[in-house]
Amino acid sequence: MVDLRFRAVLFDLFDTLVLFDEVKDDYPVYLDGMHEALLNHGVNVSFEVFKKTYFEVRNEIIERSRKTLEDPHFNLRISLTMQRLGFNLTEQDQIVTDMTKAFSDEFKSRTRPDPNAKNVLQQLHQTYKLGLVSNFSIPECGYELLDQFGLKQFLDAVVISGTVNRRKPSPEIFSTALKALGVEASETIFVGDSLSDDIQGPQNVGMTTILIKRRPIPEDNKVKPDAIVERLSELPKLLAVLK
Repeated sequence: MVDLRFRAVLFDLFDTLVLFDEVKDDYPVYLDGMHEALLNHGVNVSFEVFKKTYFEVRNEIIERSRKTLEDPHFNLRISLTMQRLGFNLTEQDQIVTDMTKAFSDEFKSRTRPDPNAKNVLQQLHQTYKLGLVSNFSIPECGYELLDQFGLKQFLDAVVISGTVNRRKPSPEIFSTALKALGVEASETIFVGDSLSDDIQGPQNVGMTTILIKRRPIPEDNKVKPDAIVERLSELPKLLAVLK
């Protein structure tokens, strides 16, 4: 490898390497799939009761996560939902894992790779160590998407929050990825679409950051990325300048 200022590039997953289809209000479809999995196991709970209980549990977990930056596996929200409905189920029970899979399958069907993702990763992997840090409570779904879209082969480290129970912008999740790559924060660039998670978080641990601008930047924003690109295809040329 050439003697470079930067040795590694870390990427966010969603709205960076993988995009969502333009579908409004997907959640009813996810809920339908989970409820159907429930009925398939002979559990006769009405959709409305399941929906109400699930959202109560989900909102509590999300609110706690905002404060602690913990990110437990999606199975936990399902098992807690079932416990509130009167069923003593753990995160490993088949009903729980089947419901998570129903959510995951529906989620995957609504994603697609950024058209430039594979080519950009292939180019950059010739020069840099590459990794991924994602907030996602169903890590196995994230791994499957990376495989499905042919991206995993270029990534030397993949850290997904549901595996380590820490989410961006927690310093711990970035440190886990840096350790896996064997690099220092000062030698690493982070690329992502979220100002708080992918810019402020990595900057707090000493990384250089590049914002991929998927949406307008708020006028009152105080988080300043080191560079901005409009699309992934601009990255190789930008990194050539930064080195």
